Amino acid sequence: MAAAALFLPFLPLLPKQILLNNLLSDLPMLTLPADRVDDDRIREARRWSVRSIRNFMLVFGLISSAFDLMTFAVLWQLSRGAADVFRTGWFVESLLTELAIVLVVRTRLPLLRSRPSRWLALSTGGVAVLALAIPWLPGSAFFGFVALPPGILAAVVLVTLGYVGVSEWLKRRLVLP
Repeated sequence: MAAAALFLPFLPLLPKQILLNNLLSDLPMLTLPADRVDDDRIREARRWSVRSIRNFMLVFGLISSAFDLMTFAVLWQLSRGAADVFRTGWFVESLLTELAIVLVVRTRLPLLRSRPSRWLALSTGGVAVLALAIPWLPGSAFFGFVALPPGILAAVVLVTLGYVGVSEWLKRRLVLP
């Protein structure tokens, strides 16, 4: 967001949009303590490697930032500089990627081979559906959201899928801490 704020003639997200994004993305996180753990992770005690954690944070942080910058560029082009359309697209995309990355990094297994707990799956899916629907819901104008044109909505979904794919590929290349 800081990088986009340097180049955009408007704030990438309004304060109330940031707060709503944080609230909605935190809801599924409340279910993480009850999540399933892969069998290979509980067979024996493991030592944490600070080096592995650092490398993981650097690589996934850089990938996240690269996708953020790509999203900003795509939204800028497709929204033709319309602040409300840009903000709505960025809100939806950032919420979807926040939800998705939790499902990717919660396990060393491929995403589709490790089932999250029922509550994590339901809350993540529910918030993802809400993220996609929020521009059309009553009260969305209060937050500054507008209905997204189909091309922008498709771009947001494609960027999110790309982010999940790259993150999943990297997870397999790096050993998660």
